[in-house]
Amino acid sequence: MGRAMSTDSKLLTLRDRIDAIDSEIGKLISERAECAQTVAEVKKADGSQEVLFYRPEREAQVLRKAMERNQGPLDDEEMARLFREIMSACLALENPIKVAFLGPEGTFTEQAAIKHFGHSAVTVPMSAIDEVFREVEAGAVNYGVVPVENSTEGVVNHTLDNFMGSGLQICGEVELRIHHHLMISNVTKVDSISRIYSHSQSLAQCRKWLDGHYPGVERIAVNSNAEAAKRLQGEWNAAAIAGEMAADMYDLEVLAEKIEDQPDNSTRFLIIGTQDVPSSNEDKTSVVVSMRNEPGALHNLLEPFHRHNIDLTRVETRPSRTGTWNYVFFVDFSGHKDDQKIGEVLEEVGSRAADLRVLGSYPKAVL
Repeated sequence: MGRAMSTDSKLLTLRDRIDAIDSEIGKLISERAECAQTVAEVKKADGSQEVLFYRPEREAQVLRKAMERNQGPLDDEEMARLFREIMSACLALENPIKVAFLGPEGTFTEQAAIKHFGHSAVTVPMSAIDEVFREVEAGAVNYGVVPVENSTEGVVNHTLDNFMGSGLQICGEVELRIHHHLMISNVTKVDSISRIYSHSQSLAQCRKWLDGHYPGVERIAVNSNAEAAKRLQGEWNAAAIAGEMAADMYDLEVLAEKIEDQPDNSTRFLIIGTQDVPSSNEDKTSVVVSMRNEPGALHNLLEPFHRHNIDLTRVETRPSRTGTWNYVFFVDFSGHKDDQKIGEVLEEVGSRAADLRVLGSYPKAVL
């Protein structure tokens, strides 16, 4: 009896302490929100330039500092996610961000958009990547989120092709661990599954698992994993491969979890917009380069980066739209275009190239 009372007393003391901490947290969040509103008012009052409420480099710096200060027991990423949501809510008080993404709702791209901008952003689904580009170019939304490469299946060529005819800037990136789940609806007869829906890349990323568990079942590629999940409503002999967000959205049961062949499967998404992003001190730059059709063209492109010891993170080749057998190179590398060394390299590459365009310098993915 005495021990039970002692436990109850300890719990009551701890709960009172938690309540007091929660009260302080609430006050500090409100104070931060008021400070953010004041920042917005100062920007408006200045009137010397277009007001930018969302600053990618500033938010990246805040998140990095939150991770550096973290002393546990929450891990660094969890702490950064909490700050991400606080910043998202504070920004929405003044000017909610409107973000187009490759839809429909429930896709990994929407998940990436929410991860980067927070739940207070207004997300708008688009049916194709080029529609995301058009919405941003038209000013109907502030930013767009598009997939650019997967660690298992490689680049998303359609995204790269859209940059060749667009004047938009890359303003940020977000990396998302991709977990695929096999799911069914409430009318599915598990022993009678004869078809599995998913996006072509998801089917490819789960190929070995499907070969081992459903070797004779038809695999049907659709426009998105969310569409695959939606199709299950009313189909008693079908299953779908999609993410957890789609399962929740369409009220599906997960039959098998994490069926991707590579456990570290991840996808990189780009944030596209119209603004030029200042340095955050940990940045990446993306360029598209058209080289003259001559021997040693690739060497001429890459040699200045090697000589100046600049880390290349991606080099991709796409056919040029200007002539048969001509190619353009998409190159990502560490550093910001305003860094002196980067500027010198870009000037040298530009002198060797038929055309060079900087797609953007932006903060490296924090989350």
